[in-house]
Amino acid sequence: MLNALQKALGYQFQDPALLTMALTHPSTKLPDNQRLEFLGDAILEFCVSDMLYRKYTQFHEGQMTARRAALVCERTLSQLARQLNLGRCLLMGNGEEQTGGRDKPSILADAMEAVFAAIYMDGGYLAAKAIIDRLYQDEEHLIAPRVKDDKGALQEYTQAHEMGLPVYEIIGQEGPPHNRVFVAQVTVMGKTLAQGSGNSKKNAEMAAAKIALRLLENP
Repeated sequence: MLNALQKALGYQFQDPALLTMALTHPSTKLPDNQRLEFLGDAILEFCVSDMLYRKYTQFHEGQMTARRAALVCERTLSQLARQLNLGRCLLMGNGEEQTGGRDKPSILADAMEAVFAAIYMDGGYLAAKAIIDRLYQDEEHLIAPRVKDDKGALQEYTQAHEMGLPVYEIIGQEGPPHNRVFVAQVTVMGKTLAQGSGNSKKNAEMAAAKIALRLLENP
């Protein structure tokens, strides 16, 4: 299985023990992947930052930060791990395996980061960057469901800046039932940022999110 994973990664380890450690969950009580995960998190963030800086020359800091947050989050990492069939290679305790550990997003994401670190330790920065660049070459497709609207983009921005989740509230409506206009406001960290209106509650919230995002990105 390790050979199949290395083939899927496009990288052959000189020291296979590093890959084994990257795939070892703490539930085994063996030397596990937590330290490699710590290192892999930093390597991934740097490589993705470098990729975005070079690819999107028109993006300002806020846009790059939001995009990076979407690319290095648990959901994206677990998605990549599933594409590589990484779950079947994991080493874990019986209890964790019986509760579906091989497909838990958090476990897959941690192992994916650990694998990036293992490649770095085995072959150096350029080797790790080459693998990350290849896996993320279709990065727009990876995150498309999450950045297709203004509410999603605002949420990614606030999470990337440790501001919590936006809170929406419909604060008014007017007009006849067949032509009603709703007014929504969005609050972040207890502060109302913006209001927006639309012909449905969802569209009103989207309008508010768009204005709020613009204000946050251009203070």
